[in-house]
Amino acid sequence: MTDGSGNTPIVRIEGVAKRFGAITAVAGVDLDIERGELFALLGGSGCGKTTLLRMLAGFETPDSGRVLIDGQDMAGVPPHRRPVNMMFQSYALFPHMDVATNVGYGLRREGLPKPEIASRVAEALALVQLSDLATRRPAQLSGGQRQRVALARALIKRPKLLLLDEPLAALDRKLREGTRFELVRLQEQLGLTFVMVTHDQEEAMSMASRLAVMNLGRIVQVGAPHDVYERPSTRFVADFIGIANILPIADGRRWLALRPEKIRLSLDRPETAHATAGKIIDIAYEGDRSLYRVATREDAVLLVSAANIDRSVETLQRGQEVWLGWAIDAGHELEA
Repeated sequence: MTDGSGNTPIVRIEGVAKRFGAITAVAGVDLDIERGELFALLGGSGCGKTTLLRMLAGFETPDSGRVLIDGQDMAGVPPHRRPVNMMFQSYALFPHMDVATNVGYGLRREGLPKPEIASRVAEALALVQLSDLATRRPAQLSGGQRQRVALARALIKRPKLLLLDEPLAALDRKLREGTRFELVRLQEQLGLTFVMVTHDQEEAMSMASRLAVMNLGRIVQVGAPHDVYERPSTRFVADFIGIANILPIADGRRWLALRPEKIRLSLDRPETAHATAGKIIDIAYEGDRSLYRVATREDAVLLVSAANIDRSVETLQRGQEVWLGWAIDAGHELEA
């Protein structure tokens, strides 16, 4: 089967299920991942995303269903025979080896000639901008540098598919933000397919070309980050991706997801399709923005986000009467 454009997806997962005793980790997942994508499996702890990644790598075997990579059924194919490499969350670097030796480890195990290993190690280190650190040990590197060593070691075997298990989890916030751009740049430069597992919504949204949101072993929505954020399919997705106000629609059986940044906060009644009066009950200053909890006259509490563009002292205070307004197309109706 193809994706409709004549291209076979690099990954096809068909009805895959995996149980551990009485616990169902993955429950009948179907998923296609296209060539050259940076694809994210996103979900909370225990949702099944890591188990699904490990089945792609060959570290776990499905109880039912099929995993195909580059059109080939992976049933019975051990990890070292798959066109796949995996970068672990811990990076798993050998502390007694220097950077170059760590990066070339997999090629030495395959018995490649020393000149070819040296050439490919140099190429991989240049790719991740670590050529001048080739002789250092992991303990002499920063967290970001160790992450790039692990990436070079994964890339040196030239896999068709690179699997990344929470690749930025070990880095501090500021370093994570810079490393996101590096990973995306490398993925685009190499044209490889990256499949990344993460619980971090910002990470998935800022890096992935497409993502799958998982819950209770199932995929609940697949799409581009913008589509999943702006048009969540369920209440779970709306609540999990970012922040959403979930409002009942008139008949009581449908719901509207309204993002805090779509709501305008003002002292005067706004000229918008929807307007309601309320009182500020809480304010959270977050630097680039402030988040307000506003109790409306309809006995609802709405979250409103406002960018802190003006450097002047904040004029809105807790207990202040305000107006909330939003456009007719600001919200998105949910299926359930």
